[in-house]
Parts: sequence; structure tokens; C-alpha cells
Amino acid sequence: MNIIEFLASNTLAVVFCASVLGLLVGSFLNVVVYRLPIMMQRDWQSQAREVLELESEEPAERFNLLLPDSSCPHCGHQIRAWENIPIISWLLLRGRCSGCKAPISKRYPLVELTCGVLSGYVAWHFGFTWQAGAVLLLSWGLLAMSLIDADHQLLPDVLVLPLLWLGLIVNQSGLFASPGDAFWGAVAGYLSLWSVYWLFKLVTGKEGMGYGDFKLLAMLGAWGGWQILPLTILLSSVVGAVLGLIILRLRSAESGTPLPFGPYLAIAGWIALLWGDEITGSYLRFAGIN
Repeated sequence: MNIIEFLASNTLAVVFCASVLGLLVGSFLNVVVYRLPIMMQRDWQSQAREVLELESEEPAERFNLLLPDSSCPHCGHQIRAWENIPIISWLLLRGRCSGCKAPISKRYPLVELTCGVLSGYVAWHFGFTWQAGAVLLLSWGLLAMSLIDADHQLLPDVLVLPLLWLGLIVNQSGLFASPGDAFWGAVAGYLSLWSVYWLFKLVTGKEGMGYGDFKLLAMLGAWGGWQILPLTILLSSVVGAVLGLIILRLRSAESGTPLPFGPYLAIAGWIALLWGDEITGSYLRFAGIN
């Protein structure tokens, strides 16, 4: 029995492998979430200087997702390999830098744990299938987007658009939806929030959401087809209203404080893709419609 046959016949092994892979990916996502917005800002500044015909600044140290090596933001201590093991290193270091003893944010192990749990669940839900592999990529992307949007109110095209195209590609074989449903899901996803945006702006004179939200819903529609859009919008609105009030209370912020909508869309779309049929069917049975 080769490794593929073993994994195909052993769900527990698939879940374990996916969970470990998720922990490792979660560690990398911490880097993406921190560095990608900085990379984008530097690129925007460089383009602005070009347009304004200003002298270019001296080239700074190379900065991307791989370089420079990770280091402590307080003392500059370079993170060694054994200090970069997901969750375990944070526990061994007791949540402090080995160089200056400054606290390391709990967010790092929590992101790794969340990514590991999500990956394990996806493997359990779909088994050793192409669907599991595709949804793993989607889940990692949604997690990174949600964290960046929560920090910066920004949904980077470099994450959203490749996943939108990937959704259309995987559904050419009907992996989650028919090609036609995926295409119209992307179109309807974008236009629905675009219409809400302009209606809200015409009525209030304010911008209620960003264009990144349109693209994110289009991407979710490309994955699950137009059928998941109503449930996604409904769930994201409910979750957003509840969590938004809680966050505002915790921050003692005013009701006018802008809150990112991307994380709620991401959570709702992920749920709708995995359990949309079950949720809709349960509601129809409860309402006596079916």
C-alpha cells in the first residue's frame, strides 16, 4: 500500500497531516499578515514618487515575504529555527523573546492554532479529495484576508483576485458548482454589494464599505456559485451586527466607528460553502416550505 492509498483509506491520518500542515501554514500567514501591508504601502509610495517626479529614495533593505529573516521587533533578535515551531516555541519561550524577554503577542500561536484546526476540519469534512485540497487553499486565503482587513481595513487584490480565478478554474469541472453558476456567482457577488454601496452613498453621502468587499463576495460566488450568495450575505450581516456591537462595546467606541466587513463575509462564505445546503434545507423544513 503506497502513501496515497493509505491516506485515501485512513481519515484520521488525513486529518492529522492536514492539521500539521495547517499549523505550518499558520506560522507563514503570521508573516503574510504583518509584511504584506507594509510591502503594499512601500509600493504605493514608490509609485507616488514616480508620478510626482520626485527623487527616488535610497533603496532600503530588501523586504518581502521571505527576506529579511524574522526578528524581535523590540531588540532585533533573529528568530532561530527552534524558536519558530508553531505553538510549541511560544509555549517553550513562555510567550517572551529569548533575547530581551519582551512579550510575544498571543495572536501568533492563536493564528497557528486556528489555521491548524480549520485545516483538520476541512480534511475531516471532505476526506482525501480534490475538494479538500481546494478548500484548504481557500481557507488559508480567507484567514489571511480577514486578519489584514481587521488590522488595516484592507483586502489586498494580490490575495483576493488569484482566489477568485482559482474558484472559476476548479469549477470548470464542477467541483463545487457548475461553470455557469460559478461565473454568475462572481458577477452577482460583485454587483450586489456594488449596488448597495452606491445606494447607501446616494442616500447618506458616505461610503459604507470598500471595493475589496465587492471582490471578496465575487470570489466566494466563484467558488460556491450564485446559490450561496443569499445565505452568505444574511449570515455576514447577522454576525457583523452582533460582533460589531460587542467590539464597539469593548473598545468604548462610537457607533460611527468604521468596522471591517471582510472578516464577516469570509466567515459566512466559508460556512455557506461547507454547509449551505444543510442550513437552507433545515430552514425550509422548519418553515414548513419543504
